[in-house]
Amino acid sequence: MKKYYFTSESVTEGHPDKLADLISDSILDECLKQDKNSRVAVETFVSGNTVTIAGQVTTKAEFDIDNLVRNTIKQIGYDNEETDMDYRTCKIDINITKQSSDIAMGVDNGGAGDQGIMFGYASNETENYMPYAINMAHKLSKRLAEVRKNATIPYLRPDGKVQVTVEYEDDKPKRIETILISTQHNSDISQEQLKKDIIESVINAVVPENMMDANTKIYVNPTGRFVIGGPLGDTGLTGRKIIVDTYGGYARHGGGAFSGKDASKVDRSATYMLRHIAKNIVANGYAEKCEIQVSYAIGMKEPLSIYINTFGTGKKTEEELVEIIKKNFDLTPNGIIEYLHLKEPIYTQTTNYGHFGKDNLPWEKIINLS
Repeated sequence: MKKYYFTSESVTEGHPDKLADLISDSILDECLKQDKNSRVAVETFVSGNTVTIAGQVTTKAEFDIDNLVRNTIKQIGYDNEETDMDYRTCKIDINITKQSSDIAMGVDNGGAGDQGIMFGYASNETENYMPYAINMAHKLSKRLAEVRKNATIPYLRPDGKVQVTVEYEDDKPKRIETILISTQHNSDISQEQLKKDIIESVINAVVPENMMDANTKIYVNPTGRFVIGGPLGDTGLTGRKIIVDTYGGYARHGGGAFSGKDASKVDRSATYMLRHIAKNIVANGYAEKCEIQVSYAIGMKEPLSIYINTFGTGKKTEEELVEIIKKNFDLTPNGIIEYLHLKEPIYTQTTNYGHFGKDNLPWEKIINLS
C-alpha cells in the first residue's frame, strides 16, 4: 500500500494577485463585449491604494477604464484604505498602447500569438475531474467569500488563503490531513471567535465528514492576527497565481499566465483546449488520469509537438491517444477559438477559484470521443 501526502493552495478573490487578475480580465471582457476581434494583453499591479495598468490593446471598444477598475474593486469589497484599499479614493495609473505590428502580422494570418509550451490535465478522483486537494481548496476559499458577502461572518475582509493537505493511499484520496485558512478580519474580533466561526460556517459547510477525523489538523490564522491585508499588506500582480489557476501542483505548467490575455495568446486558449481534451480522455474511460503537452511557435498555426502521459492508467497506448487527439481536434489557434467560442466575454468567470472544474465553461463540456 502506497501512502503519501499532497498539498494544494487556493486564494480568495480579495487576494492582491487575484484582484489584479480580475481587473485585467474585466478589461478583456469589456473589450470583447464591444469588439469580438479585440487583441488584449493587459497587466495590473496593485500596491497600497494605487492601481497601475499597462499593456497592449487593439480594439474598437470605447469605455471608461477608470470607472471599470473602481467598480471591480468595489465588487470585491475593498472600501477601506486604512486596512487594504478603497475603490473610491485609490489612484489609478493607465499605460496602454496598441499591439505590436510584428506580433499582429503573425496573428492576423491565424498563427499563434506567442511561442511556448502548454499543459492540460484531468483525473477521475473528483466528479469534475480535478485533483482532490485543489478542488477542496477552491471550495473553501469560495466559501470564505460567500460568508463574508452574505454576512454569515460579517467581520471578515476580502483577503484570504486556503491550503489543504490530502492523504493518499494507492493514489486515491483517503482523508484530509490538514486544513490551513488565513483570512483577513476586522480588528475587534478575537482569535477564538474567528476559529469557531470558520470551522462551523466554512469548513463544516464544505468538507465531507468522512474526509476528516480526530487526527485532521485545522489551523486558522496561525500568526494570530490578519487585519492589514489586500494591496496594503502585499502587492498584487496579474499572472502570479498560475498554480492556483490550474491544478494545484498536480500537473506540470508551461509558465504562461492566463488573465488579461485574449484567446489569440495560446498561453490561455491552448491550455483551455488541453484541459478539454484531457478531461474527455478520462471521462470517456481511456485513462484514470491524463496529462497533455503541446508547443507552439509564434505566427505558426499547427503545434510543433503533442505529448501525452496517462501515468500507467491508459486503456490505449499513448501513441493511439495522440492519434485520437489529431483526429478529433483542430489545435490551430483559430480552430481552438472557434471550437471553444473564445471570442465571447466569459473571462471574469474564470478568474477566481480556478480556471478548470467549472461546469459552465465551454472547455469543461464532456463529449463522445472515438
